Amino acid sequence: YAAMTRYIAYTTQAGDRWDTLAWQFYGDASNFHPIIAANVSVAIYPVFPAGVALSIPIISPPPSTLTLPPWLR
Repeated sequence: YAAMTRYIAYTTQAGDRWDTLAWQFYGDASNFHPIIAANVSVAIYPVFPAGVALSIPIISPPPSTLTLPPWLR
């Protein structure tokens, strides 16, 4: 990730999973890889216990095609 990546500090709740965090923050449960990459010192839990400190990268959404002219969509 670029040096300018910003993060949200998040503390897990019992039962959180990588995919549920991706859904919560990105709206896509399959997009958990950036969260894992930003937290290399955290064990890969199937289900998190409460209290694990994570950094959630802020990812810009892809540009909307609705604002583009039809020939560029």
